[in-house]
Amino acid sequence: MKPHVLLVFPHPDDETFGLGGSIVLHAQAGTPITYLCGTLGEMGRQMGSPITANRETLPHIRKQELQEACKHLGISDLRLMGYHDKTVEFEDRQAMVDRIYQVVQEIHPTAVYTYYPGHSVHPDHEAMAEATIEALERIPIDQRPVLYCLAFSSNHLQVLGQPDVVVDISSVAEAKMNAIRAHYTQSAKLLEKYVINQENAELRRFLDSERYYTYRWSQHE
Repeated sequence: MKPHVLLVFPHPDDETFGLGGSIVLHAQAGTPITYLCGTLGEMGRQMGSPITANRETLPHIRKQELQEACKHLGISDLRLMGYHDKTVEFEDRQAMVDRIYQVVQEIHPTAVYTYYPGHSVHPDHEAMAEATIEALERIPIDQRPVLYCLAFSSNHLQVLGQPDVVVDISSVAEAKMNAIRAHYTQSAKLLEKYVINQENAELRRFLDSERYYTYRWSQHE
């Protein structure tokens, strides 16, 4: 089976901050990447620094930012699901699962990236991650793609242990930074800190490595 990566995340910039470097590496290897983005992040609290958006213009701007970030990351197949930011948990779960499953059946991904349920903090993150897992559970376990999950809850290390995969993204750090810059409304304040102190550990971790858990199906079925 030819490699194909599927990303399932609720917000523009989830793909960049969490796994932008890994995406670039996949793209450089010639692997097609499909991104199911749940919302346009219209309820985001950041508006740029200086401010370039307001509540009415933010969805349109964030859509443009997402499209630009995808160019930097090498994502050519961006699919917007049209859900409303901060309400994904209230969407028809079965319909969401069906939509994800239809894409899985269409592209036959060999790897899927999403959040780790119970360890992704935001209700939108949790809802889309759970729907992704439910969609993949429709596939026989020995035929499922590898599911890589991002986790960042306060207790994820205690519960899940150390991440299963650590990806060195230092060779593509600039490409990831360009994607971060593309998400200007959400990243401007972060970038101001980076300019002031490029050795800030919180900022450096975005550019050095990315960490994932491989979802352990046998422990959940």
